[in-house]
Amino acid sequence: MYASRSEAHQHEKRKRKKKFRFLLTVNLTVIGLLIVIVAVWASMQDGGIFHKGNKPQNEQSAAGGNASPDQTANAEEESEASTAPSEPAATDDSGNTGGTVNNDNEGSSAGQNDPSEAPDDGDSSAVVGSGGAVGAGSGDTVSLAFVGDILLAESVGDMMKQYGDDYPYLKAKFHLSEPDLTAANLEYPVTDRGIPAEDKQFVFKGDAGALPALKDAGFDVLTLANNHTLDQGVEGLLDTISHLDSAGLAHVGAGNNDTEAFAPVLKEANGIKVAYIGVSKVVPTGDWKADKNRAGVAETYDTTRTKAAIKKAKEKADVVVVMVHWGIEKAENPEAYQRDFAREYIDSGADLVIGSHPHVLQGFEQYKGKWIAYSLGNFIFSAYPKGATADTGVLNAVCTKSGDCDLNFDPMNNNLAQPKPVEGEDAKTLLSHLSAISFGVKVRENGTIVPK
Repeated sequence: MYASRSEAHQHEKRKRKKKFRFLLTVNLTVIGLLIVIVAVWASMQDGGIFHKGNKPQNEQSAAGGNASPDQTANAEEESEASTAPSEPAATDDSGNTGGTVNNDNEGSSAGQNDPSEAPDDGDSSAVVGSGGAVGAGSGDTVSLAFVGDILLAESVGDMMKQYGDDYPYLKAKFHLSEPDLTAANLEYPVTDRGIPAEDKQFVFKGDAGALPALKDAGFDVLTLANNHTLDQGVEGLLDTISHLDSAGLAHVGAGNNDTEAFAPVLKEANGIKVAYIGVSKVVPTGDWKADKNRAGVAETYDTTRTKAAIKKAKEKADVVVVMVHWGIEKAENPEAYQRDFAREYIDSGADLVIGSHPHVLQGFEQYKGKWIAYSLGNFIFSAYPKGATADTGVLNAVCTKSGDCDLNFDPMNNNLAQPKPVEGEDAKTLLSHLSAISFGVKVRENGTIVPK
């Protein structure tokens, strides 16, 4: 399968970035002029603020002046709290849309591909788009951003109906739109019909009306290789593909057959070609797997087909990204097979391995100079996440044409369906925890991820 966003959207994205930088420059210039005017005016009053006879204000006199940053922040927090909906009295660990049902214990129920058979994936991919952003990826590098699970339905959908479709991205939009390419795991079918999957605790569906705002927030590529894409059957999957195509959102990991499901999406930015592949090791039943005669997801219970797809993508791309759905829900440490599979992917030509499904953050690892992010947790999944399921962020990779990447993680917290950057002690605590659960690497206080 191959689907891509139009070049028009790439142009729109560049225009948004240019407009943002222009407005930022204008605002800073205006602020600078105001400061100069105030300073000149103050210097003319009773000897000026710089006159040695002037005394500092006491608390009483200062209270009549401008509010302090802390006072302003407190006022903003009180204002936000007064307009935000109250939290329901009872939710599960991930809110009413919490974790998915499968903890990767499907075993043989999902079956495996024959390791001896790796069908030709065909040449169904193509280079699309042309990033021209000046951002971190200008010149001889490309800037890539990744986030975890996205569910624009259930409690999140309720928030969007109340506050607007762009509400979830308002606090994080700069981090999503500034990179050349941004990718995520879309964990629900986009459809208004279909037959709900049986024997599942959580079965999702969402409205196509949410997709334009998702695109406008900066997203370029979505993986559908997960254990919710067929929550509304094949009908729901095919609707999802159609709606994403109409919205100009590229997608990987599922299709009308296995050739489409394993096919990469190729993007180009700053003269560097990036291939995205999506696969899942969490498949509720065997009939969710795509084959030559059946629509479904690309599965990786056996790595043979995935490795073949990686090798083929590497022939066309400078940077190969594997987005894989795996692991155990709510577990902060990867399973042994996750580390083994990631190495196999990298040995086959992958430059970045980006994981999802646990709904919590897991650590990072470097292998042969290439990077693995075992889980990026939830990004926008529930309006009322609890504990570690609320910890999230944006992973940034600045990569060269040779596939070498530098990583940085921007920590955030997701509450009321809106990821917000965290700073100070909150950021330090989250980054320190990520460092502690990583393998052979550390996460610095500025979010940079480096080998120990």
